[in-house]
Amino acid sequence: QVQLVESGGGLVQAGGSLRLSCAASGRTFSTYVMGWFRQAPGKEREFVARISWDGVSTYVNSVKGRFTISRDNAKNTVYLQMNSLKPEDTAVYYCAAGRSLSGSQFDYDYWGQGTQVTVSS
Repeated sequence: QVQLVESGGGLVQAGGSLRLSCAASGRTFSTYVMGWFRQAPGKEREFVARISWDGVSTYVNSVKGRFTISRDNAKNTVYLQMNSLKPEDTAVYYCAAGRSLSGSQFDYDYWGQGTQVTVSS
């Protein structure tokens, strides 16, 4: 069982930055693929980024070059550094833990409660 708690969301102007954190419980964090997803009002949840147990990262095209996912296995924490934010990045951001290198939400077993990110124009 893994419990995930996100933090770091907030309101920021376009062009600004935020760093999201996701703290995980349990001693097997380092064995999980960690992902970030987001859901905007009226839209389906979409994949944003993932990082493998050994640090290999993958991003959706719309955030490449702006967002960076990282993990600290000693702290059981995964991060999402978001730079050059745009209004279209506004969403609830969720972290998730899974066992496969996937961009599908259905392949992730554990989810946090989400943190709101709002980017004003």
